[in-house]
Amino acid sequence: MTALPRDSAQELTLSNLLEQCFLADADADAQLARSVPRAIWNEALLAPLRDFLARPSKNFRAGLVQLGYRLGGGAEAEMPLELPLIIECLHAGSLIIDDIEDASGERRGAPALHCSYGLPRALNAGNWLYFWPQVLLGRLQLSAESRLAAHERLSLCLLRCHEGQALDLQVRVDQLQQREVMQVALTITRLKTGGLLGLAAALGALAADAPAEHVAAIAVLGRELGVGLQMLDDLSGVLNSARRHKALEDLRHGRVTWLWALLSQELDRSAYDALLRELRTTMEGGSSDALIER
Repeated sequence: MTALPRDSAQELTLSNLLEQCFLADADADAQLARSVPRAIWNEALLAPLRDFLARPSKNFRAGLVQLGYRLGGGAEAEMPLELPLIIECLHAGSLIIDDIEDASGERRGAPALHCSYGLPRALNAGNWLYFWPQVLLGRLQLSAESRLAAHERLSLCLLRCHEGQALDLQVRVDQLQQREVMQVALTITRLKTGGLLGLAAALGALAADAPAEHVAAIAVLGRELGVGLQMLDDLSGVLNSARRHKALEDLRHGRVTWLWALLSQELDRSAYDALLRELRTTMEGGSSDALIER
């Protein structure tokens, strides 16, 4: 992939990058796939992707890629325009899969993708968004050393994110000892949100051909920002009524969030156990209003 003209910087989004790149390759399989009418591809894959990728996003992770590029010594005007979208693509895929696994009904102001297109199509679209970044990354004009390091970091990040997600889905806070909650919450966060933001910062630095030790330090900065972001996300679900639905979802699933991590550190055993009893009532279908207010 050759770098796009700099004057298109304000226009490049995941949506229009999808339109530019889908089946645009010259390999035999892409040529065969192009023989299938576009209308069929629209129904099979493009419609759910267009729907989700066009929804509003803060693009926080893309901004972190740009920061990593500058911290790595790169001139912002020379950064490949597609580079920040790689991390947003991974994030979009993870949100689609998360919504399926959490049985969520809404995402980014619209129905969760599996609610609109069915679970099989949504699952396939989410997984496609995990693999597309690998192809996009391989086409960027990076040095061979930086490209290899970026691929290795991306693959390892995806592996660790899935390990963190396994804990997030399976471990219930009421199954843990009070002393274990903080460490489990930190592990989940470091592997998931921290890992993805660490990758974002590292990709920027690698694209700038920063020395390996600088890339490592910039990745740590991104990871720690990710931990802070997840803390803010968990706590704002309780404190911000506009995001209350997220906190309620976490409570219904008994998730190990930073709310419980902090409570496990601040409360004595009796008070903490009393909250866990209320949580179990919520998880069994009872009202969560009183627990939220606590």
